[in-house]
Amino acid sequence: MNPSLLQSLIEVAALFLKLGMTGFGGPAAHIAMMHDETVRRRGWLSDQEFLDLVGATNLIPGPNSTEMAIHLGFRRAGWPGLMVGGLCFILPAMLIVMGLAWVYVRFGSTPQAAWLLYGVKPVIMAIIVQALWGLGRRAVRGPLPGVVGAAVLSSYFLGVNEIALLFAGGLVVMVAANVRRLRNPVPGLFLTPALGGRNLLASSAAVAASFSLPVLFLTFLKIGAVLYGSGYVLLAFLRADFVVRFGWLTDPQLMDAVAVGQVTPGPLFTTATFIGYILGGTPGALLATLGIFLPSFFFVAVSNPLIPRMRRSAWVGGFLDGVNAASLGLMAAVSWQLGRTSVTDPLAIVVALISFLLLARYKLNSTWLIAGGAAVGWLSAALR
Repeated sequence: MNPSLLQSLIEVAALFLKLGMTGFGGPAAHIAMMHDETVRRRGWLSDQEFLDLVGATNLIPGPNSTEMAIHLGFRRAGWPGLMVGGLCFILPAMLIVMGLAWVYVRFGSTPQAAWLLYGVKPVIMAIIVQALWGLGRRAVRGPLPGVVGAAVLSSYFLGVNEIALLFAGGLVVMVAANVRRLRNPVPGLFLTPALGGRNLLASSAAVAASFSLPVLFLTFLKIGAVLYGSGYVLLAFLRADFVVRFGWLTDPQLMDAVAVGQVTPGPLFTTATFIGYILGGTPGALLATLGIFLPSFFFVAVSNPLIPRMRRSAWVGGFLDGVNAASLGLMAAVSWQLGRTSVTDPLAIVVALISFLLLARYKLNSTWLIAGGAAVGWLSAALR
């Protein structure tokens, strides 16, 4: 193997293993941490290139932050990096969730981590706000993208579908930026922005009367291939299949699985690992994890080479600019919701403000801030 490629792979593995172990807070926080590490600290790509990747991940199904890890691994180390980046981001969370599932199966409960999240969540909010500020200055390069981002932010709270908002934002900026071209269309100007198929494995194997590992795998493969949106959308898919359709889980078990995905670092989709373990032990956990994440590797492999062509096209470049602005609007909306539940008392406010200051003024590594937040949470719990 080429020594420079090997060095790049080691860098990719080290970074995403670290993020997989410290990435609390969900996709918005993960993307903010990736921006800090790959753009601000390592200079692997520019703000614009990073924004284009964020926009592209929002156009394909699957977990956005995991797909960003796969994209960034590919950008740094080619096809081997694509695999290493995604696997290293997923692996720590998968192992942690499997450990918690083992405890759950044997003792009927999972360890409490309220003290940890109490201190970590305000730090996560500071990281997200800092990333939104930095990316927003790049994405909002005129009045129209700013208006689009604000409209998406408000429309999200009115219950408008996230995917509809992304495509609407993209179309508005694309048409506005190229309105003169509408009068004289040139063949070949359009590059279809659909980067992945929504109907891949649209239906899984036939309903089984009893638990089956192949059906478990195909069901999670279907979910990973068609799911757009937030963790709440994931919850709806999981309930429809595993509680209602198969009857393999109860509602309380499903909520426990989602809670474990939320309180552990790394991608929320490792909820699948928990479900797979309680249904089929270690083989079930591995197959469920493989099934839900495998489509993301496929979609990124297909879409990544198209992104430079998208940027070079006047029409699709405008569309991508609109999607980027809309993506930041959605990220801001989700951040507001997270902030209302995580920065709830004077100590949490102080932690968030100090974290933001250390990030913005001194560019302190976010990993150390998360460790500090966890220490604050532990001390606050010990003093109560």
